Amino acid sequence: MPNIINDIKLDFKDVLLRPKRSTLKSRSEVDLFREMTFRNSKRTYKGIPVMASNMDTVGTFEMAKALAKHGIFTAMHKYYTAEEWKEFASKNQDCLKHMAVSSGTSDNDFDRLKNVIGAVPDIEFICLDVANGYSQHFVEYVRKVRAEFPSHTIIAGNVVTGEMVEELILSGADVIKVGIGPGSVCTTRMKTGVGYPQLSAVIECADAAHGLKGHIISDGGCTCPGDLAKAFGAGADFVMAGGMFAGHDECGGSVTERNGRKVKLFYGMSSNTAMDKHSGGIAEYRSSEGKTVEVPYRGAVETTVLDILGGLRSACTYVGASKIRELSRRATFIRCTQQLNNMYGPPPEF
Repeated sequence: MPNIINDIKLDFKDVLLRPKRSTLKSRSEVDLFREMTFRNSKRTYKGIPVMASNMDTVGTFEMAKALAKHGIFTAMHKYYTAEEWKEFASKNQDCLKHMAVSSGTSDNDFDRLKNVIGAVPDIEFICLDVANGYSQHFVEYVRKVRAEFPSHTIIAGNVVTGEMVEELILSGADVIKVGIGPGSVCTTRMKTGVGYPQLSAVIECADAAHGLKGHIISDGGCTCPGDLAKAFGAGADFVMAGGMFAGHDECGGSVTERNGRKVKLFYGMSSNTAMDKHSGGIAEYRSSEGKTVEVPYRGAVETTVLDILGGLRSACTYVGASKIRELSRRATFIRCTQQLNNMYGPPPEF
């Protein structure tokens, strides 16, 4: 007989952060950098815990270079060869501490992962990325990668429940990606009916991970800087975004013109989705776990980065958190029926 969970589960749009008395005079006083030591790799990372996702138009070398200047992390797409990694690393050594090499779970993926890390030993992070992190095959793959790379920091996902977070951490992962279906170009919920409201998923998975001294990434569902603040307030150690980083110069693909406006393609991608060679005849197509859409061309990513960081600093100021890591301890969420006033249309696209 099917089970129905009647507890209320919430998305970012369902809540607002309640302001609190603060001693901070300006948002410039807020420290967005975090330093954390990972459970299994024992490595320490320091940076701003915002991540660009490993979608194949977002997780590019150009994006990593631009974001690393701010201390922001990029999970790279998995289509770069070992030679391309080696060439990039020879010119951009300082970026490597803010980058992860991505891998699926096939034998070819494992061989490629070994080749990349063999070519660039200074890579510290491995991102094991599948659409469904609940399969036993994925758990066994995490164990296999941990055995092969005992001192690397392993990111694994995606899942949305505490028991699977615990399983993956105990199997060797350090940071668990949380999110099934909330992404702007993800079609999992539509195609399968599977998912979990993102804010509640983050709250529950963070609790499970932190009990084992693990960490989590809130992956997907952010449409504006305020959503990142809510994810950190819910307990996320990192927040990963794809759509908010799409459409920039640093993204893959060329700029085209559609109905008088400049656009770039943004691909929804799981680990088994092939790269699109679309040259521009239709606005959208659907793949196994995502879709491709045309997003407005946004120029250099620098403007978006400053907007995100400014929003996070302001959020911390409103609740009296002098450091990003304090946001979860200072956060009180209020349920709401309307997050934004759209009288003059929707907010600007990110």
